[in-house]
Amino acid sequence: MPLHRVAVVAPSPVSMFNLAIPELLFGKVEVDGGPGYEVVVCTPEPGPIATTGGLDLYVGRGLDAVEGADTVLVAGTGERYEPDPRTVAAVGRAATAGVRVASICSGAFVLAEAGLLDGRSATTYWELAEELRRRYPALDLKGDVLYVQDGNVMTSSGYAAGIDLCLHIIRTDYGAAVANAVARSALVAPVRPGGQTQFTQTPLPAERGEVCADTRGWAMRNLDKPLTLTDLARHAGVSVRTLTRRFHAESGVSPLQWLLHQRIERAKELLETTGLPMDRIAAASGLGSADSLRAHLVRRTGLTPSAYRTTFSRITTAA
Repeated sequence: MPLHRVAVVAPSPVSMFNLAIPELLFGKVEVDGGPGYEVVVCTPEPGPIATTGGLDLYVGRGLDAVEGADTVLVAGTGERYEPDPRTVAAVGRAATAGVRVASICSGAFVLAEAGLLDGRSATTYWELAEELRRRYPALDLKGDVLYVQDGNVMTSSGYAAGIDLCLHIIRTDYGAAVANAVARSALVAPVRPGGQTQFTQTPLPAERGEVCADTRGWAMRNLDKPLTLTDLARHAGVSVRTLTRRFHAESGVSPLQWLLHQRIERAKELLETTGLPMDRIAAASGLGSADSLRAHLVRRTGLTPSAYRTTFSRITTAA
């Protein structure tokens, strides 16, 4: 399988955290015993570039690295800056050629300056959101999500949301099993899909507390059982009303929304990594029947279970 080439464009000054995310996550992808990605960092003027941490970072590749890339990812600075016209032009040409283009944090300003966000949904770091809206009124700003995919263009909000974006890219390219393995290897939170029409839905916000953590873990270990709100509340030792309030405060969604999300994710991973029949996958993930599995997966991904398995299966068959 050919390597998927990612060109990461570093502005000056660049956030070192932004720049480290793609290398860390894409570099951990292994497919069929080999790397799944080649990551190349580039900048308009090769050589030392400033970072927001006050250090200089040497970047040896120029924007010629954008040519031939399968994905172009523009890193951010975490603060306001004027996009370099050379970067804007290179990213614009890549998008015109059909290359997938993405940004982390303030990198969205480059995409907007190139006209790639006109008429599209997009997001950026929350402190810069209103400025992005003001400077580029033709875009549809989604200020309360981790990341957004609109067609072949992706934008993410600040800092750790770049992790979620990169995991989403891995999931789109290689499936849930590979993305989940990378998340475990990198010791980051499980994949939280972002809003788009193909393979994911509105993202689960970051979990912000630990009160319901034990109950979430217990539910994950018992997805094959017909769990109810009463079951969850009983495990947490609180009333259903209190559970719902605390769960929403920590996870951003209701307990049953969270539970359905996890069931579908479990079903997707089983489709990719096992040859189990559909009714057994439905039972193991708590979705009940093969018909229910099909309905939920089509709604979430646009693919039937068999089509999803064909697209993302990691099972190798003997010759």
